[in-house]
Amino acid sequence: MSDIKRKYFGTDGVRGRVGTYPITPDFVLRLGMAAGKVLARGQGGRVIIGKDTRLSGYMLEAALESGFSAAGVSTVLLGPMPTPAISYLTRAFRADLGVVISASHNPYYDNGIKFFSAEGTKLPDEIELAIEHALDEGKMLTDPAALGRAYRQDDAPGRYVEFCKSTFSGHLSLEGLRIVLDCANGATYHVAPLVFKELGAEVITIGTEPNGININDGVGSTHPEALIAKVLSEKADVGIAFDGDGDRVMMVDSQGNLLDGDALLYIIATDRKSLGKLHGGVVGTLMSNLGLELALKEQGIEFMRSAVGDRYVMEMLLQKEWHLGGENSGHIICLDYVTTGDGIVSALQVLKAALRQGKTLAQLTAPLQMLPQELINIRLTAGFDALSDPKVKAEVQAVEHELGARGRVLLRKSGTEPLIRVMVEGEVRTTVHHYAQRIADVIRRQAESEEQG
Repeated sequence: MSDIKRKYFGTDGVRGRVGTYPITPDFVLRLGMAAGKVLARGQGGRVIIGKDTRLSGYMLEAALESGFSAAGVSTVLLGPMPTPAISYLTRAFRADLGVVISASHNPYYDNGIKFFSAEGTKLPDEIELAIEHALDEGKMLTDPAALGRAYRQDDAPGRYVEFCKSTFSGHLSLEGLRIVLDCANGATYHVAPLVFKELGAEVITIGTEPNGININDGVGSTHPEALIAKVLSEKADVGIAFDGDGDRVMMVDSQGNLLDGDALLYIIATDRKSLGKLHGGVVGTLMSNLGLELALKEQGIEFMRSAVGDRYVMEMLLQKEWHLGGENSGHIICLDYVTTGDGIVSALQVLKAALRQGKTLAQLTAPLQMLPQELINIRLTAGFDALSDPKVKAEVQAVEHELGARGRVLLRKSGTEPLIRVMVEGEVRTTVHHYAQRIADVIRRQAESEEQG
């Protein structure tokens, strides 16, 4: 990660509340101009733009299109499409840049802009900094004779549907499976049902009626209770929930048990290990459950942790030359197929493992014992550094010693709010809760003492 603080870019592009800087039409227009200058080789470049189903997407799409045109870059407008589809189609169209207008799992009143390189990967920090510098340079308008053009690509959904189906073994079929899909009233609403139907499944849908403001509203991977209820009422074999832009996935077994990203990673990893197709180990993050790490090690699978964020999972995968990684939030990267988290493709890999082994999801995850985890967010005033405070460090060390090898403590700063996150894992839930509260109490006392002193 870059040591230089970025002004606009966060962990996943530029994001915020619509109408509040920087998510305003004038800033987004300038952002398009700056990105065109830095990444699309200026005049003659080509960019593809997709979006989720937020009402504000129309406004921001028009602003981006104008900005790229002003920089001499032509745009291909895809309309509502999942984030991973933009990653794939950027490569398929040989575009210089892919752009997604989305705030992922956030409510409708938020939105954001994120970019993919010509290779379909998230931009490194250094390129994002170059775009920020270009934003501050002033006028970027090209010669009127060299302005970019805009086109609509109507067959983009069909292309992505066929790509997703191509990641599922040709000799397997979903015929006979009753599947509930929850598309979060988001970007997968029109493509995910087609993928699973065309592979033979009986598909029941929820969250497939977007109206511009109901994205992620009580549905999707961040609200799995709707999917669980539907799976049980329909007596379905499996449930699959995506987030608003389709790069995260959660699944539910026939008994209504939720499988998060850690559980899905375990299924995919152990299946590939049995086939000799794992290609190294598995990358998780600092937030991945210790139970996943222990279960993978019991299967002889190496496990490494990156910083939180799928872009950092990707960086470690490339560094280690491994193929599989992800986050417990449901971002899963299967590098042999995709270059970013893809909810549809990840779900297909899980179903492929179940069909190939003739097992249910519950049977596939039986060896995985997730450890109880307690997370406490503490709001702090500016100036107090909990991570370097001696008494806080001493308390953390004491808890780590008491937990031993079957537990874990993590303190990390929020990237978006003045919060310190205290996370403790261990074998006994009441003990984990006690330890987390102990550390949190020390942080609060030290913060209060510094504020008074």
